Amino acid sequence: MNGLKTMMLMLVLTLILVAAGGMIGGRSGMTFALVMAFGMNFLAYWFSDKVVLRMYGARQVSEVEAPELFASVRRLATRAGLPMPKVYLINQDQPNAFATGRNPEHGAVAVTTGIMRILTREELEGVLGHELAHIRNRDILVGTVAATIAGAISYLAQMAQWAMIFGGGRDDEEDGNPFAAIVMMIVGPIAALLVQMAISRSREYGADARGAEIAGNPLPLASALRKLQMASQRIPLQANPATSHMFIVNPLSGGGLMKLFSTHPPMEERIARLEAMRRS
Repeated sequence: MNGLKTMMLMLVLTLILVAAGGMIGGRSGMTFALVMAFGMNFLAYWFSDKVVLRMYGARQVSEVEAPELFASVRRLATRAGLPMPKVYLINQDQPNAFATGRNPEHGAVAVTTGIMRILTREELEGVLGHELAHIRNRDILVGTVAATIAGAISYLAQMAQWAMIFGGGRDDEEDGNPFAAIVMMIVGPIAALLVQMAISRSREYGADARGAEIAGNPLPLASALRKLQMASQRIPLQANPATSHMFIVNPLSGGGLMKLFSTHPPMEERIARLEAMRRS
């Protein structure tokens, strides 16, 4: 069901992109939107992992440098049927972690120095199981594609705004409807962002469940999430909003309307689902 929901949301996101191109530029606009999305996805597929690791100053560590962390990742990767991913350490006080890589053969797991300090070994393995589940489910690829399409929609809207300001556009019948274009410029980016966030939240639930199976017990992950939620609110992380969906807990704080655009499900619901897994 989680996979089906993600497929449907990705379809909706693609339809928004095509509709935005059509309303703004007619058939030629639709073609341009698809070509632009394809090009952006191609670049994101090959280079997004390197960009995000460099963005947070992640340093690859060897088994000699971090023997316990390395041993936990290897044991859990074997249990999950995955190749051994690269292991990275981020010198940040906020306890957090994320996975990246375009496929399981190029997977990488990054943890902060803060998370190494506050979690027990069992809790840390619950977190690592969650991140390995993302790699196994190819969530990094899904999230990257969703973010790229949403970005393409926003870019189209900005292009249309500048074109209207400077009198761009043509009068032939292939042009999009100007009134529909105005609506799309306002509604399109917001709708795309909401769908992207829904995809991210859906994948987090799936990674929690699969990660608990990989770790062998859902309760350490539930305990880790409680600690991480409290610590992330006290300790700031210089995170880019475009990459906040990658972390196990949202590194950015916000309330009110910001919850509608949250990349993560409510922490209480995530913990409740994990505890229900244990009881069942």
